[in-house]
Amino acid sequence: MTEDLRIPPTPTPTPTGRAKLTRRRLGIAAGAALAAPIAAKLAWDQVRGSRSAKVFVASLPGYETDILSVLRTALQEVGVSAALVRGKSILLKPNLIEPATQDQGVLTHPAVIHAAAEVFLGWGARTVLVGDGPGHCRDARLVADVCGLKPILRDLKVPFVDLNHGRVVARRNALGLTTLSRLYLSEAVAAADIVVSVAKLKTHHWAGVTLSMKNMFGTLPGICYGWPKNVLHEEGINPSILDVIATVKPSLAIIDGIVGMEGDGPIMGKPRHAGVLVVGNNLVAADATATRLIGGNPEDVEHLSNAAGLLGPIREDQIDQRGEPIARLATRFLLPVIGAATPRSSLGG
Repeated sequence: MTEDLRIPPTPTPTPTGRAKLTRRRLGIAAGAALAAPIAAKLAWDQVRGSRSAKVFVASLPGYETDILSVLRTALQEVGVSAALVRGKSILLKPNLIEPATQDQGVLTHPAVIHAAAEVFLGWGARTVLVGDGPGHCRDARLVADVCGLKPILRDLKVPFVDLNHGRVVARRNALGLTTLSRLYLSEAVAAADIVVSVAKLKTHHWAGVTLSMKNMFGTLPGICYGWPKNVLHEEGINPSILDVIATVKPSLAIIDGIVGMEGDGPIMGKPRHAGVLVVGNNLVAADATATRLIGGNPEDVEHLSNAAGLLGPIREDQIDQRGEPIARLATRFLLPVIGAATPRSSLGG
């Protein structure tokens, strides 16, 4: 259902300002999932094939390397092919949180976005769009201009969409861990056949990490949820992440970890070279793998541990991990102290 903009009511926050995802609430959601399997809602059935979560880890020393060939191989390894993409509409959702240069480690690098767009166009996608609804900037086009993304998309004839503005589509909250009965998505997101989270490898002072799952906050318009998506933060950042993933149903994760961010991410941390690209057909599995690559434990990341078994696996023995072994490419990041954010970045994306 497409409708004119309606601002969802701001929830009453808990005394801490963050909703608590209790075992009881998670159990209720899991019971609902058994009645109407979340996995069936999330899966791009043809890609998942054997239903195993596949994650490919590639070594990429820099942005000047042949990202296109590596990404094409990675996508094929996780089950994507031209036959599955041909005739489909693709939305690439990068992390464009605020205006920054390419060397700051804040944004998904334009070279990775370019490679993703080129792969899907080459495989015969009907349309490829790039869009984001940044949490810290009301003008996504400004972010695209500052980071050098605009000319790349212009050369490819790929449109850019500001997901913070425009018409919205109301969707029933498919999981219901927050009090929001429905979520408002950008029309461009709702219309896409395949949504791809083209994320950045970063730590996050509230969520622990911001990877392909947290990146999906940018599919919900700021004109409905505020800046920086305050409604979702007041509902609780971790349950909100799960609700958004279950409702948006992104099909693929591409995580730019060539240069990531450690410490007080997602903005105030320090750039850190990791030299990796992570691609997965399940966002939970991809984020769990990326977390291990930076020296973290997925069990210690609340939204990952809560998603385990509900939206995807986080255990290594349940993930079909391909490409380079984690031990060979692991780079220990300085991990954040959860909740110890500076005022400047207290609500980032």
